[in-house]
Amino acid sequence: MYNKLQYISQGETSKEQLYNIHQALDAGCKWVQMRFKNQTTKKTFALAEKVKPLCEEYLANFIINDDLHLAEQIAADGVHLGLTDMKIDEARAILGSAKIIGGTANTFEDIQNHVKNGCDYIGLGPFRFTVTKEKLSPILGLSGYSEILQKMKKNKIEVPVYAIGGITLKDVNPLIDIGIHGIAVSGIITESDEKEKLIQQLNEKLYADIIV
Repeated sequence: MYNKLQYISQGETSKEQLYNIHQALDAGCKWVQMRFKNQTTKKTFALAEKVKPLCEEYLANFIINDDLHLAEQIAADGVHLGLTDMKIDEARAILGSAKIIGGTANTFEDIQNHVKNGCDYIGLGPFRFTVTKEKLSPILGLSGYSEILQKMKKNKIEVPVYAIGGITLKDVNPLIDIGIHGIAVSGIITESDEKEKLIQQLNEKLYADIIV
């Protein structure tokens, strides 16, 4: 099953991105989604070229945000597609069955469509307001997640769902209690002065139900 903690990369420049990703990996992250918006193809490719061997070194999953062709070109582990990006089934036809394809969702209907089209995991959100994303979808909160997860159960839809959007350490237990598989975070890790301690605390909460 997929790692329960995803780090979505941050940084205005390639240098900042690489530094933040390296720090997250060094602190124990095992899943990196490279999100480098509004950049030239050349810059994004150059960054991905550096991030891929780094993720391999740390035995971490390397997912590209939005850019399917880059994910294919660089042979990343997969791609994460937003609601306005390429359709999941089209991406699957290009990447094949071995690659991971994640999809952003804001409603139960979004999840239904994604799963029908062969999505491997869902990034459901936003949980609360966050400055890291432009054009934010309606905020779900704990009750919104709970309602959607109940509909999934009722309709026998089984797919790992990750909560995303301004999640803090204290949010993890309530989210896990209602059936969320994991969390996708960025700022909380990027801005932490004690990344290793934070990632350990997040993982302890995320994996509390698994007997070691």
